[in-house]
Amino acid sequence: MTVYFIGAGPGAPDLLTLRGRDLLARCPVCLYAGSIVPAEMLAHCPAGARLIDTAPLNLDQITAEYVSAQTQGQDVARLHSGDLSIYSAVAEQTRRLDACGIPWVMVPGVPAFAAAASALGRELTVPGLAQSLILTRMDGRASPMPPGEKLASFAATGATLAIHLAIHRLDEIVAVLTPHYGADCPAAIVARASWPEERVMRGTLGTIEAIHAADPVERTALILVGPALAPDGFRDSALYDLDYVRRFRNQESGG
Repeated sequence: MTVYFIGAGPGAPDLLTLRGRDLLARCPVCLYAGSIVPAEMLAHCPAGARLIDTAPLNLDQITAEYVSAQTQGQDVARLHSGDLSIYSAVAEQTRRLDACGIPWVMVPGVPAFAAAASALGRELTVPGLAQSLILTRMDGRASPMPPGEKLASFAATGATLAIHLAIHRLDEIVAVLTPHYGADCPAAIVARASWPEERVMRGTLGTIEAIHAADPVERTALILVGPALAPDGFRDSALYDLDYVRRFRNQESGG
């Protein structure tokens, strides 16, 4: 048997990948994060599949479900929200699986920051304004930030920031970022990106706190900051410039 860790995407059921859907359809056991994975995705599971909501379980209990499936020779689909590469708690599970001798595979999903960018209708890297995207978060009870990974240090780069799991510390984020980006720097909050109840708040570092306070959200929100969120006067990319010679474009010279 194999445990398939599947990135369920940001929330919309149709943003599950085809690979993820097909694996769900053939695994007789499915563990899913019920608090943030839409129930509609479970419709892809086969009839009679064992469905286990991991929201109330601890790591030992989750591991016990993997071991139980192994003894029965049953493949497991493990649904996590967004993409598995960040803030997914997959690393601690795969470490347990390795210790138990249980094989596993990771299947990527659409990340939350990509869904948030789509909701905003923005490219997060714009020529001359930002060519880097920093995915980060704030210190929390579950996982403190390592030394050196401080928000002020990332802000000094001027890159586009996508700050996860930190809407409850918006005031602190604004205070840290404003000296680096300026109060007029574009800022946005996207809550439950791609869900039917998706909410988008746009403003600047100087206004985003008041905008949020008028109708606050408490969780499942991403904070984005950077000049790329409201680009103005930027130059075109050289990629499609008439005079830019590239391998896949025919030139009059035959190059």
